[in-house]
Amino acid sequence: MSSQERREKERENRRSAILKAARKLFFDRGFKSVTVDNIAAKAEVSKGSVYLYFKSKEEIYTQILINDNIAAFEDLKNKFSAKEAPAAELLLEYADNYINYFLNDNELFRILMTFMLHADDMILTDEQNSQLFQTTNDNIHFVSEILQKGVDSGEFLPTINIRQAQNAIWGLLNGVISLYLFVGNPAKRAETIHSTVKNSLNIIIKGLKK
Repeated sequence: MSSQERREKERENRRSAILKAARKLFFDRGFKSVTVDNIAAKAEVSKGSVYLYFKSKEEIYTQILINDNIAAFEDLKNKFSAKEAPAAELLLEYADNYINYFLNDNELFRILMTFMLHADDMILTDEQNSQLFQTTNDNIHFVSEILQKGVDSGEFLPTINIRQAQNAIWGLLNGVISLYLFVGNPAKRAETIHSTVKNSLNIIIKGLKK
C-alpha cells in the first residue's frame, strides 16, 4: 500500500469513527442536546478534526441518514425485488418493514423528518442534498414498483395514478409513525402503529381494486 493510499485509508477510518460516534450520541440523546465537542470527545479526535470532514452538526446528522437509507435500500431490494406475491400483500409487508425500520432506530425517523420539514434550513453540501433526496426516493420507489405490479397483474385498476398513490402511502406511513413514535405507552407503540397503518392501508388497497 502506497503512502497516499495509507493516508486515504486513515482519513476514511477517521471519518467513519466520527459518524459512528455521532450516530450513537444522536440516538441516545437526540439532535439538540449533542454538540460537536461531544462528537469529537466520543470519537476521540479534536474538534478541529471533526470540521475537517464536516462543516456542521447538521451535515453529520444528514450523512447518518444517507448511510442508513443506503443500507435500507439494500435490505428492501433483497426482500422485494424478485418476490412473487399479490401486490396488496407486498404493500402490507413493505409497510411492516418501513415501520420496523424506525421502531428499531426511532431517532432515525426524527432525522428524516427534520430534513423533510426543514431542508432549507439545513447547512448541507450540494452533494449531500442530492444524495439524501436520491436515497430517500430510491426507498419510496419500491411502493411504485409494487403498485405497478398490481396494475400489470390486473389486481389494481389500470387507471390509478402510480405516483399519487405512492405518495399517499408514504404520507400515511410517516403520518402514523409521527403520531405515535414518541408519545404514549412505549409498550403499545409498535402494536398501535402497525394496526393503524394496516387498517388504513387496507382502505387504500380497497380503493385501488375498485
